[in-house]
Amino acid sequence: MLGCRMDMSSRLLVLQQLAEGCGVSTVQQGLQQVWRLLLLCLTCRLCFRLGVVSTLKHGVSALSGIYCLFLFFELHMLWVLMLCALSYLVLLLSRHSSSRGLFLSVVILIYLLVGELHLIDMVTWHKIRGSQMVVAMKAISLAFDLDRGAVDRLPSPAEYLGYVLFVGTVVFGPWISFSTYTNAVEGTKLSWLWLRSSSLSLLKSQMCLLVSTCIAPYLFPLLIPIHGNTVTQKWLRAYENAVSFHFSNYFVGHLSEGTSMLAGAGFTAEKDNIRWDMSVVKPLSVEMPRSMVLVVTSWNIPMSRWLKTYAFKNAMKLGTFPAILVTYTTSALLHGLSFHLGAVLLSLGFITYVEHVLRKKLASIFRACVLSRPCPSDCGHQHKKEYWVMLLNLVFGLLAIFHLTYLGSMFDPGVDEQEVEEGYAAIHTVQRWSELNWASHWVVFACWLFYRLIQ
Repeated sequence: MLGCRMDMSSRLLVLQQLAEGCGVSTVQQGLQQVWRLLLLCLTCRLCFRLGVVSTLKHGVSALSGIYCLFLFFELHMLWVLMLCALSYLVLLLSRHSSSRGLFLSVVILIYLLVGELHLIDMVTWHKIRGSQMVVAMKAISLAFDLDRGAVDRLPSPAEYLGYVLFVGTVVFGPWISFSTYTNAVEGTKLSWLWLRSSSLSLLKSQMCLLVSTCIAPYLFPLLIPIHGNTVTQKWLRAYENAVSFHFSNYFVGHLSEGTSMLAGAGFTAEKDNIRWDMSVVKPLSVEMPRSMVLVVTSWNIPMSRWLKTYAFKNAMKLGTFPAILVTYTTSALLHGLSFHLGAVLLSLGFITYVEHVLRKKLASIFRACVLSRPCPSDCGHQHKKEYWVMLLNLVFGLLAIFHLTYLGSMFDPGVDEQEVEEGYAAIHTVQRWSELNWASHWVVFACWLFYRLIQ
Protein backbone atom coordinates (compact mmCIF):
# COMPACT_ATOMS: atom_id res chain seq x y z
CA MET A 1 0.00 0.00 0.00
CA LEU A 2 2.85 2.35 0.91
CA GLY A 3 4.67 1.45 -2.33
CA CYS A 4 1.53 2.19 -4.31
CA ARG A 5 1.20 5.63 -2.69
CA MET A 6 4.86 6.40 -3.36
CA ASP A 7 4.44 5.25 -6.93
CA MET A 8 1.43 7.51 -7.39
CA SER A 9 3.16 10.49 -5.75
CA SER A 10 6.22 10.03 -7.98
CA ARG A 11 3.99 10.01 -11.06
CA LEU A 12 2.26 13.19 -9.92
CA LEU A 13 5.68 14.77 -9.39
CA VAL A 14 6.74 13.79 -12.91
CA LEU A 15 3.51 15.23 -14.33
CA GLN A 16 4.13 18.47 -12.47
CA GLN A 17 7.69 18.66 -13.80
CA LEU A 18 6.50 17.97 -17.34
CA ALA A 19 3.83 20.65 -17.07
CA GLU A 20 6.24 23.25 -15.68
CA GLY A 21 9.16 22.42 -17.94
CA CYS A 22 8.07 20.85 -21.20
CA GLY A 23 4.46 22.11 -21.25
CA VAL A 24 5.05 25.83 -20.70
CA SER A 25 8.04 26.05 -23.05
CA THR A 26 6.23 24.09 -25.78
CA VAL A 27 3.19 26.38 -25.72
CA GLN A 28 5.42 29.47 -25.70
CA GLN A 29 7.45 28.25 -28.66
CA GLY A 30 4.32 27.23 -30.56
CA LEU A 31 2.68 30.63 -30.13
CA GLN A 32 5.93 32.42 -30.93
CA GLN A 33 6.11 30.63 -34.28
CA VAL A 34 2.54 31.27 -35.43
CA TRP A 35 1.34 34.59 -33.96
CA ARG A 36 2.44 36.60 -37.01
CA LEU A 37 0.80 34.07 -39.32
CA LEU A 38 -2.45 34.44 -37.39
CA LEU A 39 -2.21 38.22 -37.63
CA LEU A 40 -1.71 37.99 -41.41
CA CYS A 41 -4.72 35.67 -41.73
CA LEU A 42 -6.89 38.08 -39.76
CA THR A 43 -5.69 41.02 -41.88
CA CYS A 44 -6.51 39.13 -45.04
CA ARG A 45 -9.97 38.27 -43.72
CA LEU A 46 -10.72 41.92 -42.90
CA CYS A 47 -9.50 42.97 -46.34
CA PHE A 48 -11.90 40.51 -48.01
CA ARG A 49 -14.74 42.24 -46.17
CA LEU A 50 -13.89 45.62 -47.69
CA GLY A 51 -15.86 46.77 -50.72
CA VAL A 52 -12.83 46.95 -53.03
CA VAL A 53 -12.27 45.42 -56.46
CA SER A 54 -11.53 41.70 -56.46
CA THR A 55 -8.12 42.21 -58.11
CA LEU A 56 -6.96 44.13 -55.04
CA LYS A 57 -8.21 41.34 -52.77
CA HIS A 58 -6.30 38.76 -54.79
CA GLY A 59 -3.21 40.97 -54.60
CA VAL A 60 -3.49 41.22 -50.82
CA SER A 61 -3.90 37.44 -50.60
CA ALA A 62 -0.79 36.84 -52.73
CA LEU A 63 1.37 39.46 -50.97
CA SER A 64 0.31 38.18 -47.53
CA GLY A 65 1.23 34.67 -48.59
CA ILE A 66 4.63 35.79 -49.91
CA TYR A 67 5.40 37.65 -46.69
CA CYS A 68 4.33 34.62 -44.68
CA LEU A 69 6.65 32.39 -46.73
CA PHE A 70 9.48 34.84 -46.03
CA LEU A 71 8.78 34.75 -42.28
CA PHE A 72 9.06 30.95 -42.21
CA PHE A 73 11.63 30.22 -44.96
CA GLU A 74 13.37 33.57 -45.68
CA LEU A 75 14.93 33.58 -49.16
CA HIS A 76 14.31 29.85 -49.60
CA MET A 77 10.74 30.93 -50.39
CA LEU A 78 11.99 31.70 -53.93
CA TRP A 79 11.82 27.98 -54.73
CA VAL A 80 8.11 28.01 -53.90
CA LEU A 81 7.55 31.16 -55.97
CA MET A 82 9.40 29.57 -58.90
CA LEU A 83 7.00 26.62 -58.73
CA CYS A 84 4.06 29.05 -58.78
CA ALA A 85 5.44 30.85 -61.84
CA LEU A 86 6.29 27.64 -63.69
CA SER A 87 2.83 26.18 -63.06
CA TYR A 88 1.03 29.27 -64.37
CA LEU A 89 3.31 29.42 -67.42
CA VAL A 90 2.45 25.80 -68.26
CA LEU A 91 -1.28 26.50 -67.81
CA LEU A 92 -0.97 29.55 -70.07
CA LEU A 93 0.91 27.75 -72.83
CA SER A 94 -1.43 24.73 -72.75
CA ARG A 95 -4.68 26.69 -72.42
CA HIS A 96 -6.08 25.15 -75.64
CA SER A 97 -5.22 21.59 -74.60
CA SER A 98 -7.63 19.12 -73.04
CA SER A 99 -4.87 17.35 -71.07
CA ARG A 100 -3.58 20.22 -68.97
CA GLY A 101 -3.90 18.26 -65.74
CA LEU A 102 -1.73 15.36 -66.84
CA PHE A 103 0.83 17.60 -68.56
CA LEU A 104 1.19 19.95 -65.57
CA SER A 105 1.46 16.97 -63.20
CA VAL A 106 4.47 15.67 -65.16
CA VAL A 107 6.12 19.11 -65.28
CA ILE A 108 5.66 19.65 -61.54
CA LEU A 109 6.95 16.16 -60.76
CA ILE A 110 10.09 16.82 -62.83
CA TYR A 111 10.60 20.18 -61.08
CA LEU A 112 10.25 18.60 -57.64
CA LEU A 113 12.58 15.70 -58.45
CA VAL A 114 15.27 17.87 -60.07
CA GLY A 115 15.04 20.39 -57.23
CA GLU A 116 15.39 17.74 -54.54
CA LEU A 117 18.16 15.75 -56.26
CA HIS A 118 20.32 18.46 -57.82
CA LEU A 119 19.40 22.05 -56.89
CA ILE A 120 18.65 22.30 -53.17
CA ASP A 121 20.36 20.83 -50.11
CA MET A 122 18.33 18.24 -48.22
CA VAL A 123 17.74 20.28 -45.05
CA THR A 124 16.37 23.27 -46.98
CA TRP A 125 14.19 21.05 -49.14
CA HIS A 126 12.60 19.39 -46.13
CA LYS A 127 11.81 22.80 -44.66
CA ILE A 128 9.93 24.03 -47.75
CA ARG A 129 8.50 20.66 -48.76
CA GLY A 130 5.10 21.27 -47.17
CA SER A 131 4.54 24.57 -48.98
CA GLN A 132 5.81 23.07 -52.25
CA MET A 133 3.31 20.25 -51.88
CA VAL A 134 0.35 22.58 -51.19
CA VAL A 135 1.20 24.78 -54.20
CA ALA A 136 1.65 21.72 -56.43
CA MET A 137 -1.69 20.23 -55.34
CA LYS A 138 -3.52 23.51 -55.95
CA ALA A 139 -2.00 23.99 -59.41
CA ILE A 140 -2.69 20.39 -60.47
CA SER A 141 -6.29 20.46 -59.20
CA LEU A 142 -6.88 23.73 -61.04
CA ALA A 143 -5.55 22.19 -64.27
CA PHE A 144 -7.80 19.13 -64.01
CA ASP A 145 -10.79 21.34 -63.11
CA LEU A 146 -10.12 23.41 -66.25
CA ASP A 147 -9.99 20.21 -68.33
CA ARG A 148 -13.39 18.99 -67.14
CA GLY A 149 -15.08 22.40 -67.03
CA ALA A 150 -15.42 22.72 -63.26
CA VAL A 151 -13.52 26.01 -63.66
CA ASP A 152 -14.76 27.76 -66.81
CA ARG A 153 -11.67 29.87 -67.64
CA LEU A 154 -8.00 30.24 -66.83
CA PRO A 155 -7.73 32.59 -63.83
CA SER A 156 -5.88 35.86 -64.23
CA PRO A 157 -2.35 36.08 -62.77
CA ALA A 158 -3.73 37.93 -59.73
CA GLU A 159 -6.45 35.32 -59.14
CA TYR A 160 -3.99 32.46 -59.60
CA LEU A 161 -1.34 33.87 -57.26
CA GLY A 162 -3.98 34.80 -54.69
CA TYR A 163 -5.18 31.19 -54.79
CA VAL A 164 -1.90 29.26 -54.63
CA LEU A 165 -0.35 31.70 -52.13
CA PHE A 166 -3.47 32.14 -50.00
CA VAL A 167 -2.07 33.01 -46.58
CA GLY A 168 -4.40 30.69 -44.69
CA THR A 169 -2.97 27.60 -46.39
CA VAL A 170 0.43 28.46 -47.89
CA VAL A 171 2.57 27.20 -44.99
CA PHE A 172 0.66 24.49 -43.13
CA GLY A 173 -1.99 23.68 -45.74
CA PRO A 174 -4.50 22.28 -46.29
CA TRP A 175 -5.29 22.00 -49.97
CA ILE A 176 -8.42 23.93 -50.90
CA SER A 177 -10.15 24.07 -54.28
CA PHE A 178 -10.23 27.20 -56.43
CA SER A 179 -13.96 27.59 -55.78
CA THR A 180 -13.35 27.50 -52.00
CA TYR A 181 -10.82 30.29 -52.39
CA THR A 182 -13.12 32.44 -54.54
CA ASN A 183 -15.88 32.03 -51.94
CA ALA A 184 -13.45 33.23 -49.27
CA VAL A 185 -12.52 36.29 -51.35
CA GLU A 186 -16.18 37.28 -51.60
CA GLY A 187 -15.96 37.91 -47.86
CA THR A 188 -18.75 36.51 -45.72
CA LYS A 189 -19.70 38.67 -42.78
CA LEU A 190 -17.76 38.47 -39.54
CA SER A 191 -19.53 36.40 -36.90
CA TRP A 192 -19.08 34.93 -33.46
CA LEU A 193 -19.32 31.44 -34.97
CA TRP A 194 -16.39 32.20 -37.31
CA LEU A 195 -14.20 33.43 -34.45
CA ARG A 196 -15.20 30.55 -32.16
CA SER A 197 -14.54 27.88 -34.79
CA SER A 198 -11.14 29.34 -35.67
CA SER A 199 -10.14 29.72 -32.03
CA LEU A 200 -11.28 26.20 -31.15
CA SER A 201 -9.16 24.68 -33.94
CA LEU A 202 -6.14 26.71 -32.81
CA LEU A 203 -6.67 25.57 -29.20
CA LYS A 204 -6.90 21.94 -30.34
CA SER A 205 -3.63 22.36 -32.24
CA GLN A 206 -1.81 23.52 -29.11
CA MET A 207 -3.24 20.63 -27.09
CA CYS A 208 -2.07 18.15 -29.73
CA LEU A 209 1.39 19.73 -29.72
CA LEU A 210 1.54 19.25 -25.94
CA VAL A 211 0.55 15.59 -26.23
CA SER A 212 3.07 14.96 -29.01
CA THR A 213 5.96 16.64 -27.21
CA CYS A 214 5.32 16.21 -23.50
CA ILE A 215 3.03 13.20 -22.97
CA ALA A 216 3.39 10.60 -25.74
CA PRO A 217 7.16 10.05 -25.28
CA TYR A 218 6.59 9.23 -21.60
CA LEU A 219 3.53 6.98 -21.83
CA PHE A 220 5.10 3.70 -20.70
CA PRO A 221 5.73 3.03 -17.91
CA LEU A 222 6.00 6.57 -16.54
CA LEU A 223 2.38 7.60 -17.03
CA ILE A 224 0.76 4.21 -17.70
CA PRO A 225 2.29 1.50 -15.48
CA ILE A 226 2.66 -1.27 -18.03
CA HIS A 227 5.82 -3.38 -17.97
CA GLY A 228 6.83 -6.48 -19.83
CA ASN A 229 9.61 -8.50 -21.41
CA THR A 230 11.96 -7.33 -24.16
CA VAL A 231 9.45 -7.91 -26.96
CA THR A 232 6.69 -6.08 -25.11
CA GLN A 233 9.02 -3.15 -24.42
CA LYS A 234 9.82 -2.86 -28.14
CA TRP A 235 6.14 -2.65 -29.03
CA LEU A 236 5.41 -0.18 -26.23
CA ARG A 237 8.22 2.08 -27.50
CA ALA A 238 6.86 1.70 -31.03
CA TYR A 239 3.40 2.74 -29.82
CA GLU A 240 4.89 5.79 -28.07
CA ASN A 241 6.66 6.82 -31.28
CA ALA A 242 3.49 6.30 -33.30
CA VAL A 243 1.29 8.33 -30.93
CA SER A 244 3.82 11.16 -30.81
CA PHE A 245 3.91 11.24 -34.62
CA HIS A 246 0.11 11.06 -34.85
CA PHE A 247 -0.37 14.05 -32.56
CA SER A 248 2.25 16.09 -34.38
CA ASN A 249 0.12 15.53 -37.49
CA TYR A 250 -3.04 16.53 -35.60
CA PHE A 251 -1.22 19.69 -34.47
CA VAL A 252 -0.54 20.69 -38.08
CA GLY A 253 -4.04 19.64 -39.15
CA HIS A 254 -5.91 21.64 -36.52
CA LEU A 255 -3.54 24.58 -36.98
CA SER A 256 -4.31 24.59 -40.72
CA GLU A 257 -8.03 24.47 -39.93
CA GLY A 258 -7.64 27.51 -37.69
CA THR A 259 -5.52 29.55 -40.12
CA SER A 260 -7.79 28.73 -43.08
CA MET A 261 -10.97 29.72 -41.27
CA LEU A 262 -9.34 32.78 -39.71
CA ALA A 263 -8.42 33.94 -43.23
CA GLY A 264 -11.98 33.38 -44.44
CA ALA A 265 -11.98 29.92 -46.06
CA GLY A 266 -13.52 26.68 -44.86
CA PHE A 267 -17.26 27.35 -44.59
CA THR A 268 -20.33 25.79 -46.15
CA ALA A 269 -23.36 27.91 -47.02
CA GLU A 270 -26.91 26.56 -47.03
CA LYS A 271 -29.28 29.37 -48.02
CA ASP A 272 -28.69 32.01 -45.33
CA ASN A 273 -27.03 29.60 -42.91
CA ILE A 274 -23.21 29.65 -42.89
CA ARG A 275 -21.34 26.91 -41.04
CA TRP A 276 -17.62 27.21 -40.32
CA ASP A 277 -16.96 23.49 -40.37
CA MET A 278 -13.60 22.88 -42.05
CA SER A 279 -12.22 19.52 -40.93
CA VAL A 280 -8.67 18.45 -41.77
CA VAL A 281 -8.08 15.63 -39.28
CA LYS A 282 -10.24 13.27 -37.22
CA PRO A 283 -8.03 12.04 -34.37
CA LEU A 284 -10.60 9.63 -32.89
CA SER A 285 -10.99 7.84 -36.23
CA VAL A 286 -7.22 7.24 -36.22
CA GLU A 287 -6.61 6.40 -32.55
CA MET A 288 -9.74 4.21 -32.25
CA PRO A 289 -10.16 3.08 -35.86
CA ARG A 290 -12.75 0.89 -37.49
CA SER A 291 -10.39 0.18 -40.40
CA MET A 292 -7.16 1.29 -42.03
CA VAL A 293 -9.23 2.65 -44.91
CA LEU A 294 -10.88 5.15 -42.54
CA VAL A 295 -7.51 5.91 -40.94
CA VAL A 296 -6.12 6.96 -44.30
CA THR A 297 -9.07 9.23 -45.10
CA SER A 298 -9.13 10.72 -41.58
CA TRP A 299 -5.40 11.42 -41.45
CA ASN A 300 -5.65 14.39 -43.83
CA ILE A 301 -9.18 14.79 -45.18
CA PRO A 302 -8.49 17.44 -47.86
CA MET A 303 -5.48 15.54 -49.21
CA SER A 304 -7.47 12.31 -49.20
CA ARG A 305 -10.17 14.07 -51.20
CA TRP A 306 -7.55 15.48 -53.60
CA LEU A 307 -5.94 12.06 -54.16
CA LYS A 308 -9.33 10.41 -54.72
CA THR A 309 -10.51 13.09 -57.16
CA TYR A 310 -7.37 13.74 -59.19
CA ALA A 311 -5.31 10.54 -58.85
CA PHE A 312 -7.51 7.55 -58.02
CA LYS A 313 -10.46 8.34 -60.31
CA ASN A 314 -8.19 9.17 -63.25
CA ALA A 315 -6.29 5.90 -62.75
CA MET A 316 -9.38 3.67 -62.32
CA LYS A 317 -9.22 2.75 -66.01
CA LEU A 318 -6.17 0.65 -65.05
CA GLY A 319 -8.14 -1.35 -62.47
CA THR A 320 -8.72 -1.00 -58.73
CA PHE A 321 -5.39 -2.28 -57.40
CA PRO A 322 -3.24 -0.39 -59.95
CA ALA A 323 -5.30 2.74 -59.19
CA ILE A 324 -4.55 2.33 -55.47
CA LEU A 325 -0.83 1.98 -56.23
CA VAL A 326 -0.92 5.06 -58.47
CA THR A 327 -2.67 7.00 -55.68
CA TYR A 328 -0.16 6.09 -52.98
CA THR A 329 2.78 6.58 -55.37
CA THR A 330 1.46 10.05 -56.18
CA SER A 331 1.25 10.83 -52.48
CA ALA A 332 4.78 9.51 -51.92
CA LEU A 333 6.21 11.62 -54.77
CA LEU A 334 4.44 14.76 -53.52
CA HIS A 335 5.99 14.18 -50.10
CA GLY A 336 9.44 13.97 -51.71
CA LEU A 337 12.07 11.29 -52.27
CA SER A 338 11.97 10.03 -48.71
CA PHE A 339 12.53 6.31 -48.31
CA HIS A 340 10.72 6.04 -44.99
CA LEU A 341 7.64 7.98 -46.18
CA GLY A 342 7.58 6.06 -49.44
CA ALA A 343 7.85 2.77 -47.57
CA VAL A 344 5.02 3.74 -45.21
CA LEU A 345 2.73 5.00 -47.98
CA LEU A 346 3.25 2.00 -50.26
CA SER A 347 2.79 -0.35 -47.28
CA LEU A 348 -0.47 1.50 -46.56
CA GLY A 349 -1.53 0.87 -50.14
CA PHE A 350 -1.16 -2.89 -49.73
CA ILE A 351 -2.68 -2.91 -46.24
CA THR A 352 -5.79 -0.94 -47.21
CA TYR A 353 -6.32 -2.97 -50.38
CA VAL A 354 -6.06 -6.34 -48.62
CA GLU A 355 -8.27 -5.13 -45.76
CA HIS A 356 -10.87 -3.79 -48.19
CA VAL A 357 -11.18 -6.94 -50.32
CA LEU A 358 -11.07 -9.29 -47.30
CA ARG A 359 -13.80 -7.43 -45.40
CA LYS A 360 -15.88 -7.12 -48.55
CA LYS A 361 -15.67 -10.88 -49.03
CA LEU A 362 -16.50 -11.59 -45.37
CA ALA A 363 -19.46 -9.21 -45.55
CA SER A 364 -20.74 -11.12 -48.56
CA ILE A 365 -20.25 -14.57 -46.94
CA PHE A 366 -21.78 -13.69 -43.57
CA ARG A 367 -24.24 -11.09 -44.93
CA ALA A 368 -23.01 -8.82 -42.14
CA CYS A 369 -21.98 -5.18 -41.72
CA VAL A 370 -18.24 -5.80 -41.50
CA LEU A 371 -17.09 -3.62 -44.41
CA SER A 372 -14.20 -1.19 -44.03
CA ARG A 373 -16.66 1.70 -43.93
CA PRO A 374 -19.83 1.74 -41.79
CA CYS A 375 -22.89 0.56 -43.67
CA PRO A 376 -25.84 2.91 -44.28
CA SER A 377 -28.96 2.20 -42.24
CA ASP A 378 -30.77 0.78 -45.28
CA CYS A 379 -28.04 -1.65 -46.38
CA GLY A 380 -29.01 -5.13 -47.51
CA HIS A 381 -26.99 -7.04 -44.91
CA GLN A 382 -28.95 -9.41 -42.68
CA HIS A 383 -26.69 -9.08 -39.62
CA LYS A 384 -26.04 -5.55 -38.38
CA LYS A 385 -25.74 -5.19 -34.60
CA GLU A 386 -25.22 -8.76 -33.38
CA TYR A 387 -22.43 -9.26 -30.84
CA TRP A 388 -20.33 -11.37 -33.19
CA VAL A 389 -20.54 -8.63 -35.85
CA MET A 390 -19.34 -6.01 -33.37
CA LEU A 391 -16.63 -8.41 -32.17
CA LEU A 392 -15.38 -8.95 -35.74
CA ASN A 393 -15.29 -5.20 -36.35
CA LEU A 394 -13.42 -4.78 -33.05
CA VAL A 395 -10.83 -7.35 -34.16
CA PHE A 396 -10.23 -5.43 -37.39
CA GLY A 397 -10.02 -2.21 -35.36
CA LEU A 398 -7.34 -3.71 -33.09
CA LEU A 399 -5.54 -4.99 -36.17
CA ALA A 400 -5.54 -1.41 -37.52
CA ILE A 401 -3.96 -0.15 -34.27
CA PHE A 402 -1.34 -2.88 -34.64
CA HIS A 403 -0.53 -1.72 -38.19
CA LEU A 404 -0.40 1.93 -37.08
CA THR A 405 1.99 1.09 -34.26
CA TYR A 406 4.25 -0.80 -36.65
CA LEU A 407 4.20 1.88 -39.37
CA GLY A 408 4.71 4.73 -36.90
CA SER A 409 7.57 3.05 -35.04
CA MET A 410 10.20 4.66 -37.27
CA PHE A 411 9.14 8.24 -36.44
CA ASP A 412 11.32 8.35 -33.37
CA PRO A 413 11.17 11.70 -31.51
CA GLY A 414 14.43 10.82 -29.78
CA VAL A 415 16.44 10.42 -32.98
CA ASP A 416 19.19 12.86 -33.97
CA GLU A 417 17.72 16.23 -35.06
CA GLN A 418 20.02 16.44 -38.09
CA GLU A 419 18.72 13.08 -39.30
CA VAL A 420 15.12 14.30 -38.97
CA GLU A 421 15.87 17.47 -40.94
CA GLU A 422 17.56 15.54 -43.74
CA GLY A 423 14.99 12.76 -43.71
CA TYR A 424 15.33 9.36 -42.08
CA ALA A 425 17.85 7.13 -43.83
CA ALA A 426 16.72 3.85 -45.38
CA ILE A 427 18.72 1.90 -42.80
CA HIS A 428 16.67 3.57 -40.03
CA THR A 429 13.42 2.25 -41.52
CA VAL A 430 14.81 -1.24 -42.08
CA GLN A 431 16.25 -1.34 -38.56
CA ARG A 432 12.98 -0.26 -36.89
CA TRP A 433 10.85 -2.77 -38.79
CA SER A 434 13.44 -5.51 -38.32
CA GLU A 435 13.24 -4.98 -34.56
CA LEU A 436 9.52 -5.73 -34.85
CA ASN A 437 10.21 -8.76 -37.08
CA TRP A 438 8.38 -7.23 -40.07
CA ALA A 439 5.23 -8.29 -38.24
CA SER A 440 2.75 -6.02 -40.04
CA HIS A 441 3.89 -7.11 -43.49
CA TRP A 442 3.62 -10.77 -42.50
CA VAL A 443 0.11 -10.21 -41.12
CA VAL A 444 -0.97 -8.49 -44.36
CA PHE A 445 0.46 -11.38 -46.36
CA ALA A 446 -1.43 -13.87 -44.17
CA CYS A 447 -4.67 -11.89 -44.62
CA TRP A 448 -4.15 -11.88 -48.38
CA LEU A 449 -3.59 -15.65 -48.40
CA PHE A 450 -6.77 -16.12 -46.32
CA TYR A 451 -8.68 -13.92 -48.77
CA ARG A 452 -7.45 -16.01 -51.71
CA LEU A 453 -8.47 -19.21 -49.96
CA ILE A 454 -12.05 -18.07 -49.33
CA GLN A 455 -12.49 -16.31 -52.66
